[in-house]
Amino acid sequence: MIVLFVKRDFATQFKQTVLGPLWHIIQPIFTTIVFLLLFGKIANISTDGIPSVLFYLSGITMWNYFSTCLTATSNTFVTNAHIFGKVYFPRLVLPIAIVISNIAKFGIQFALLIAVMIYYHFNGFPIHIGWSIFLIPFLILLMAALGLGAGIIVSSLTTKYRDFTHLLVFGVQLMMYVTPVAYPISYIEGKSYKNIILLNPLSSIVEAFRFAVFNTGHLDPYFLGYSVLCTIAILVLGLMLFTRVESSFMDTV
Repeated sequence: MIVLFVKRDFATQFKQTVLGPLWHIIQPIFTTIVFLLLFGKIANISTDGIPSVLFYLSGITMWNYFSTCLTATSNTFVTNAHIFGKVYFPRLVLPIAIVISNIAKFGIQFALLIAVMIYYHFNGFPIHIGWSIFLIPFLILLMAALGLGAGIIVSSLTTKYRDFTHLLVFGVQLMMYVTPVAYPISYIEGKSYKNIILLNPLSSIVEAFRFAVFNTGHLDPYFLGYSVLCTIAILVLGLMLFTRVESSFMDTV
């Protein structure tokens, strides 16, 4: 069933589109251009020696995967009520399928990142691949679990309180700015809001992803361990809420 729903998600994403999967490349390119203008030229924020395009593109790639998983899984009950009302199957299949299908989108954007890295490698910024590259699958899995857990928590709450649907859109936009997508962790050293950003479990994941890809920067195992614990807690809480709601959600949707 997971395979069937993954195929359905693919078909739905590109149905009646001219460019199809190219949209997954266009979006990070334009976002990177905006970041270059706002954070690079206007705010003049350092990128810790990493070329600005690579720095922003790496953060955007990881952030897009999380935000897509979160927003898509948060509508599981509401958007699929017509299916749930016809036949019974494990409801958790749908959010899991969403997380898996979005790996393809992540793969396309990651391939774009690799292509840009190769370009820079032959134009003055050599890329050194080290042991840190083996962290990438773990970090992707961690981001997927965090997006799944947070998404099914919101999905469970929206069956009764639709306000969370509007709150999520606003919250995701704000969350990106308290995640080091457009700036490095080093930029917030000595800042009064440093602890707020470090308490965000996404922060150390994005920073670790850059370390894994570029083999440069700072990897803090303590904060990464904190992100792992937060992810496990959020996922467990999400599964508990989801299991509790799925038996009676048809009465409130």
